[in-house]
Amino acid sequence: MDNNNREKFSLIENLKQHQELIAAIISGIIILVAWKLEKEGLSTASVFSYITAFVIGGYAKAKEGIIDTIENKTLNVEILMILAAIGSMMIGYWTEGAILIFIFSLSGALETYAMNRSHREISALMNLQPEEAWLVRGDFEPMKVPVSSLQVGDHLLVKPGERIPVDGKILKGSSSIDESAITGEAIPVSKNVGDEVFAGTINLNGTITIHMTKPNSETLFQKIIELVQSAQSEKSPSQQFIEKFEGRYVKGVLIAVGLMMFLPHFLLGWDWNTTIYRAIVLLVVASPCALVASIMPATLSAISNGARHGILFKGGVHLENMSVLRLLAVDKTGTLTEGAPVVTDVIVRNGLDEKETLKIMASIEAQSNHPLAQSIVQHAKEQQIEILSGIDIKDVPGCGLKAVINGKSYIIGNADFVGVEEAKQFADCKAAHLSDEGKTVVFMKDEQGIAALVALKDTIRNEAKEAVQTLKELGIHIAMLTGDHEKTAKVIAREAGVNQYIAKCSPVTKTEFIGNALAQYQYVGMVGDGINDAPALAKSTVGIAMGGGTDVALETADIVLMKNNLSKIAYAVKLGRKMQRIVKQNVIFSTSVIALLIISNFLQIVDLPLGVVGHEGSTILVILNGLRMLKTIK
Repeated sequence: MDNNNREKFSLIENLKQHQELIAAIISGIIILVAWKLEKEGLSTASVFSYITAFVIGGYAKAKEGIIDTIENKTLNVEILMILAAIGSMMIGYWTEGAILIFIFSLSGALETYAMNRSHREISALMNLQPEEAWLVRGDFEPMKVPVSSLQVGDHLLVKPGERIPVDGKILKGSSSIDESAITGEAIPVSKNVGDEVFAGTINLNGTITIHMTKPNSETLFQKIIELVQSAQSEKSPSQQFIEKFEGRYVKGVLIAVGLMMFLPHFLLGWDWNTTIYRAIVLLVVASPCALVASIMPATLSAISNGARHGILFKGGVHLENMSVLRLLAVDKTGTLTEGAPVVTDVIVRNGLDEKETLKIMASIEAQSNHPLAQSIVQHAKEQQIEILSGIDIKDVPGCGLKAVINGKSYIIGNADFVGVEEAKQFADCKAAHLSDEGKTVVFMKDEQGIAALVALKDTIRNEAKEAVQTLKELGIHIAMLTGDHEKTAKVIAREAGVNQYIAKCSPVTKTEFIGNALAQYQYVGMVGDGINDAPALAKSTVGIAMGGGTDVALETADIVLMKNNLSKIAYAVKLGRKMQRIVKQNVIFSTSVIALLIISNFLQIVDLPLGVVGHEGSTILVILNGLRMLKTIK
């Protein structure tokens, strides 16, 4: 397919996805034209324009309502709105009927758009799974085959820089594996023979051969996809309540209108013209126009307010959920912390110059692409230390580096690589103390022994402590979820000030925690930025993603903090609570007006024009009240 055809195809697909929204907008424009024609006395033209607006704006919702009624054998609000619009036409109130259709078609278009967006994170996840792998059989050269053709027991070769295609165990070789797709932790994990590896993770620097232990349908990565799909298919309590309310409301109104068509004639002695007239007025004033306006303007204003403050809401329901949030689970890496290790301590052997020693260490590390190595190099540059070039190194995957400078040998790596006992005794056993503080320790050894150690740590974001404290003041319990070990997790949790922490979390355990928390707290939020957070984000009442996170986290989440500012969560909570207060005010007011109009109509106190004024007037008032959400909250 050439570029022109591809662009045309893309345009057609976009039009198909947004056809309901386009129809609603066109309908609204035609209504304005019809109103103008009516004012100018062109009644025939205005009626034709109103009918056109009815057909264009109401077709999709009418079709949906009829199909849903036939399939589920129950009436719905779509049917009520169409009947109310037809009733308005029958008594000559074209404008009101057209506006009812316009508002309802617009809400339907926004709902369709949101549903289309909800499926995109699954595609993003699938794109991270390799489609081909290097199959090894006996002494033959490795051959590239489709991952779908692999079976448990196959041996696969994974080269540096490639994604691991299946779950398995290392048979040969060693390497550093980037498991951030699974654990969310930025620091690669050293893997040797016998260690388990997972599909979707990245082999950084060593060639390894793995033994496939699970079928493709049971990999940890596939479980992540299934968890996201399962969590998204679950209906929220609010959604279930709305569906029940919708059916009862429609049945109640239609029954009342049906009875109104003939009972007053026999019981109260009304003539047939009055009876039918009052039934049609009832159908019009009982339409939920004011109820729709009670929520939509307030919600859209709140969403606009949030966008101005760097908070992206993917729907009004998520604002509602934020208002009642009782527990917030926060991923550690990239959310509470910066997500990248920084040097916190440098200790050198007595008699050595710290800058010269760090110069040698950084010059060797500069030849590696390991995140810890790059952090050490960055620290040296910040100290204005010159980095030597042209150094030959030997990379020992999963362990560290070896190098020779000016005839002297050096090795850099973890305690196992440089000698456990020697590393443990260095600098009065300082390494153990640094590890207790949640830091990762890297050693450099020369021909005389351990020459230096460098401690690195993923640091707390500047705004994280304040954000956690503010949320706690709002009555929200804060739990930190992390793939780190217990010792590191405890230190970070204490520094951040969270109420509790869960260490050694996988995507499955994170999702299980959210499930248990939902049973205890009912309304649970989840904040994350990685692929591994996607299932928990989808499972929670409201998922919140950091704007700098992975595409999957951003697509799965209900709310995105566009500027990675954790303190904006508290603003979102306040915004949601204010919106709920305004929505409740609007709902109580609008339902009271509808009830008053219905009673007044039955008592023949209000005629159709006054009923229309009361109905539309209440709509205008609730819209103005909803627009208060545009103001910044203090």
